[in-house]
Amino acid sequence: MQLFDGSTLNGWATTGNPDGWVVDHGCIFCTAEKGKYLYYTEDQFQNFELSLAFKHPPNTNSGVFFRWTDLDNPVQTGIEIQILDTHGHEPATVKCCGAVYDLQAPTHNTCKPAGEWNHMTLYALDNIIRVTLNGEQIVDMDLNHWTAPGQNPDGTPNKFKRAFCEMTEAGYIGLQDHGNQIWFRDIEIEKL
Repeated sequence: MQLFDGSTLNGWATTGNPDGWVVDHGCIFCTAEKGKYLYYTEDQFQNFELSLAFKHPPNTNSGVFFRWTDLDNPVQTGIEIQILDTHGHEPATVKCCGAVYDLQAPTHNTCKPAGEWNHMTLYALDNIIRVTLNGEQIVDMDLNHWTAPGQNPDGTPNKFKRAFCEMTEAGYIGLQDHGNQIWFRDIEIEKL
């Protein structure tokens, strides 16, 4: 099922300035002009496979949120797949492109250089989260291992006030405005 028809923003909403997100050459484009953090689907999704493409200029920071339940608090009530200009950076960290932000690093960096299209697939089925970026699976995560707020299974801290083993309910899918331009296209979802 298409989440973006390539010509309108039907099915999407924002809690901030709607001019921060526009359709540009068949893409959802974050203008980075007073956007308001996230642009989100009007529908909520729990178990799904989401695919999309994105590109950005150098030094861009963005993300794809999912299972986000509180429109006023996406960071603490959603899960973020990081989008960041980290092409060529090794070793990969919990803040690299493709990471489950602050929780699970990708196995390695597979993002393309700034200005090139990246293709991401996000698989979420109950407690299992998988991320494929540019044809390579880079995250295979079991949320059941995240049993304590503010702490990863290996004992390192994270910034979240909730144990991620609880993050299996349905929520919004959001595209992040972190003050940088970014384009998204070919956004499709299949419910599982």
